[in-house]
Amino acid sequence: MKQTVLVTGASSGLGKSIASFLHDQGHHIYGTSRSPEKYSTLPFPLLRLDVTSKKSISDFVAELNSKVSQFDVLINNAGVGITGPVEETDLDALRSHFETNFFGPLAMVQQLIPMMRKANKGKIINITSIAGSMGLPFRGGYSASKGALELISEALRMEVSQFGIEVCTLAPGDYATDIASRRYHEPNREQSPYYTIYQESLDTMDTHVDQGNDPIEIAKAIYNLIHKKSLKPHYAVGPFMQILSLTLKKILPQKLFERLLKNHYKL
Repeated sequence: MKQTVLVTGASSGLGKSIASFLHDQGHHIYGTSRSPEKYSTLPFPLLRLDVTSKKSISDFVAELNSKVSQFDVLINNAGVGITGPVEETDLDALRSHFETNFFGPLAMVQQLIPMMRKANKGKIINITSIAGSMGLPFRGGYSASKGALELISEALRMEVSQFGIEVCTLAPGDYATDIASRRYHEPNREQSPYYTIYQESLDTMDTHVDQGNDPIEIAKAIYNLIHKKSLKPHYAVGPFMQILSLTLKKILPQKLFERLLKNHYKL
């Protein structure tokens, strides 16, 4: 059955893969971008949206209402990365990061749930990250923002179930996208006590992304979720070892799991 699906951050990366795949499967797709005029060749319409701007969100909702009377699925995908030692990460950069990764999806939820409630149906899929289930060294800000989105999604899910609305999260691992080029990097200063290990960690992160799986896997996972009759609270997709890490954190003694992470990051 064809559904109307809204995908935020659909001009590049995971969002583009998700929106393009769902479009190819016959669904009605609306993507969003801060600069939609730059992506005129995409096979689905892009609406202007900056999830960190109240006015942009208000204008977007008005435009969406003029195009559709209801929609079936909201995929909160728009997000950014951030790296840096927790001690040295600029707090303003961290606040800006949360505006996009945490408050942005919440703003979309608050604005669009009324449309779903009116139809007495709908699905909200918040894209988080496997990193949101554990505090990764030098990615603490990113882990924190995605972890916060995971938890608030659990609360939201229970609150809106009475309206026929389902909520879940999908946590990807590392995939081959351009996220590294759009990630905020706290500058690595030679005088920093973290200088050497931070640089090694950055190199490791970029290698993992470059060698990541094809993001079409995430698009297919989303396709399966929007066709499920009933959603669980959380899903994950990614390389085997990254998926395994979610289980290991649950079953291993805390210090042993921490040791595994420290060994991985050569700490």
